[in-house]
This record gives sequence, structure tokens and C-alpha cells, in this order.
Amino acid sequence: MAETLKMTTPLIAAEAISKSYIKGSHDVPVLRGAGLRANRGEFISVVGQSGSGKSTLLHVMGLLDAPDIGEVLLQGQRIDNLNQKARDQLRNHVFGFIFQFYHLLPELSLLENVMTPLMIRYSLMGYWKRRREIRESALSMLKQVGLEHRIRHRPSELSGGEMQRGAIARALVGRPEILLADEPTGNLDSGTGGEIMDLLKSLNEENQLTIIMVTHDESIAAQAHRIVRLTQGRIQTIAHEEAA
Repeated sequence: MAETLKMTTPLIAAEAISKSYIKGSHDVPVLRGAGLRANRGEFISVVGQSGSGKSTLLHVMGLLDAPDIGEVLLQGQRIDNLNQKARDQLRNHVFGFIFQFYHLLPELSLLENVMTPLMIRYSLMGYWKRRREIRESALSMLKQVGLEHRIRHRPSELSGGEMQRGAIARALVGRPEILLADEPTGNLDSGTGGEIMDLLKSLNEENQLTIIMVTHDESIAAQAHRIVRLTQGRIQTIAHEEAA
């Protein structure tokens, strides 16, 4: 029985999540009991109209925001109620994040941007001892996303597709188990967006990386293993799709 339970426990689960924000003197409900479960190695798209709660659900699952009601579970253990230090550790070790607008630091080179999560992971002394290892890890990840020739360039010197590839390298340099992607192709033309999707699918297939991706683009969503639809903060349908 214990073995069966272990096999069926999802890697990450959001259970009955409700979340509201205060706007002026009013509470504005965004999520109304939404839930999502992802197994290891799954690639899931979350789709819905603007304001349906897609990004909020992603942020709650990645501990960037806290639910008003509900729980977030990692391998069956609740994590949304942990103390700040423990949540910070999980964000640095377990989750990787990519967003529509990249969020690369403009004053740093691409290599330095990708090194940042590992620099944060250790104390100053710890970083100093591991600095060569950290640099090599960042170089290896940039090579994996095809940007080894751009390591000294700053974000302003890169194209949109290159910046997003750099953001993906930064998200994955710490070897997370779960990648949370919020509109990763939303700021790119269709050709470059297709290249980013090819990269994400490759990472999912080759590394068994679990990916939960928010998108408004149905053609992008259809390339995932499974589509979850959000309408007014509630899960409406779950569609199984063949990966493209």
C-alpha cells in the first residue's frame, strides 16, 4: 500500500487554491478553488483568458505568492506554510522560473546573470571556494542553450530570443526539478517562439524536467503533454494532447 501511494503521489500539487487581491476597498477574487497536479517529467500548459488566474496559480505553486485558502504540496508534503528561509531554499533548489520579460540584470554580462542563482545559494565564503565550479556550471548551461558565444554580452546587446534562452539557462543552472514558465514565448515572434518551445521540449524529454507553462497561445499550449484550462479562477477542463 505504501509503495502504491508513493507511485501515485504527484511531484507538485496545488490543492483547492483560492486567492484574492485588494483593489481599493474591494477584494478581487482571482483563484476560486483551483487545483493542479503534475507528475515528474510532465509538461503541462495552463491556458485561459487574461485575468483568469493563470499567472497567480503559477506564482502560488512556486512559492512566489501565498494562497488565502488551499495547500501546495511537494511530493506529498505541504510547503506553502513553511518559514521564509525554507521557502527561499525551495525556490533556489527545486524551482526554476522564466517569465515573458526575461528579468535579466542589465548591468551584468550574460554569464554573470546565469551564475546569479548559484551565487545566491552559497555564503560569500562558499561562493569563493566554488567560484570555478559555479562558472563552469553556467558555461555548460549556456552551451546547452546555444549561447556560449555570447557570454560576455549584456542583455541590451542580445535579441529577444537570446535573452529568453539566457533566462532559461539561468533558471536551470541550479538543476531544479520543476520549471515554471509564465508566457515564455509571449514577447517573441512566432519563429523565435518556436525555437524556445523546441528547447523546452528537448529539456523535458532529455532531462525529465517537469514543466508547468502558462500561455494564452493555443498552438503553443498544444505542444505540451496536457492542457489545463482556467476560467474565472476555476479549472474547467483538462485536455490530453499528443506532444508535437
